[in-house]
Amino acid sequence: MKPSRRTLHRSLVLYLLLALAGCGRNANDTNASNQARPSAPAQAPEDGSAAERPKIVALGDSLTAGLGLLEQQAYPALLQKKLDADGYEFEVVNAGVSGDTSAGGLRRLEWALDGDVRVLIVALGANDGLRGLSVAQMKENLSEIIEQAREQEIVVILAGMEAPPNYGPEYTTTFRQAYQDVAREQRVLFIPFLLANVAGQSNLNQGDGIHPNTEGAAIMAETVWRVLRPVLDQMPDAP
Repeated sequence: MKPSRRTLHRSLVLYLLLALAGCGRNANDTNASNQARPSAPAQAPEDGSAAERPKIVALGDSLTAGLGLLEQQAYPALLQKKLDADGYEFEVVNAGVSGDTSAGGLRRLEWALDGDVRVLIVALGANDGLRGLSVAQMKENLSEIIEQAREQEIVVILAGMEAPPNYGPEYTTTFRQAYQDVAREQRVLFIPFLLANVAGQSNLNQGDGIHPNTEGAAIMAETVWRVLRPVLDQMPDAP
């Protein structure tokens, strides 16, 4: 018998509460994290041509940064492997900062979009939900990120998140709806839940039961890849 949608949702949000509790940070640490520049390419090609490749930037928090994993095991690095294996000449930049909020992502957006960026994957807001921050402000931050990216003619993929249940059902529902609203209003590609098929699965998370393990990260990469690949195929000027 399959679990009900309500039971599955409850499992997912409870997992998210645990996951983000382990990667949140002190408010005094936030300003320092916002000064972090995007990391090096997720996996630089051996011929040293990475600087010449158009970029795909993954802007997010610890789930993007790959907290608890080696750099090459985080989902952006796994996307790079898929791109290289299928002959797509793009450089994936892991712009994930553990503990970051949507406001933090917006503040470092200019750095993240430096260079020839073609696609921006936005996976922010989970820490907004953990801290019970304003959903309206999160929507505004996400919309501003998208608008600034569009000014540079960058394709945006928005990844949704879930809020923990401790702020009540109204907040949880409003939080989830915010991503749907932003995706619809901004007319961007949408991944409803970045941790789909990973959240709440003990065998897909690290030994602490908090962060996705290598298998979980691989599923995250596949979730993003299903949306990303058609975008790249539609880029006539892409290498």
